[in-house]
Amino acid sequence: MSKGIKIAVSGKGGVGKTTLAAALAKLYKDAGYRVIAVDADPDANLAAALGADATAAASIASIAQLRDEIAERTGAEPGSGGGFFSINPKVDDIPEKYHLDVDGIKLMVLGTIDTPGAGCICPESALLRRLVSHLVIERDEAVILDMEAGIEHLGRATAQAVDLLIVVLEPGQRSVQTANKINDLAKGLGIPHIGLVINKVSDQSQLAQLKESLPELPLLGTIGFHPEMVVIDMAGGAAWSATDLMEQVKPIWERVEESKRTQSTDCVPNDPTTQRPNDVAP
Repeated sequence: MSKGIKIAVSGKGGVGKTTLAAALAKLYKDAGYRVIAVDADPDANLAAALGADATAAASIASIAQLRDEIAERTGAEPGSGGGFFSINPKVDDIPEKYHLDVDGIKLMVLGTIDTPGAGCICPESALLRRLVSHLVIERDEAVILDMEAGIEHLGRATAQAVDLLIVVLEPGQRSVQTANKINDLAKGLGIPHIGLVINKVSDQSQLAQLKESLPELPLLGTIGFHPEMVVIDMAGGAAWSATDLMEQVKPIWERVEESKRTQSTDCVPNDPTTQRPNDVAP
């Protein structure tokens, strides 16, 4: 398999970004890629979306909580911001040591930093940033990053190496505001390709209104509301077991793959004629 692809998925909590990240990971795995799925959201749910057994999911090591590893690799105790520590610790062995295999997909959980002023530089954040940089820049797998409602784990050099940032949007002003904020942050970091996926749309007028809210972002595709997902989620099943959902995510994946092959400057043209007729209800 040729060099992998690096995709970050972001959006307001609850918009369906974790479901989309899990579906994309499955599609890349089925296409023959070696896949690393990274849960970089403090509200970690990617294991469940991938269909991991609850007991196994609970056993996944959260990287940010590996205090001994962080101290050994950075030279400073976690929480000791302001002191001297390595900002370039060894991380290349972490994906092999700390992952859960879910149906052939390597799942990693970054976790949260339980330190007052966690936005500041500290050993934990240094290790997490270096790890994400390693995954994005130095690995040849397909790496799918399920991000929080922001892209804080991405430094500038790492951001510029991301092949695509997918901003997930749902009907609602809070979702639109968050998506605009993410778009502004991404442009400031120099992420070269940003695409939009609109989720939970019910009709064409709703779709048109949401597209108008982010007119500069190329539309990768839309996903309708799927009641089947509620049943699957309640049963602890994998998101990709929802047939209707996968039928709508696959064209999105195909567009991403095609744009990577052609190395186009935009992920997909923001053109209503590219909209597939079954994306939303008439």
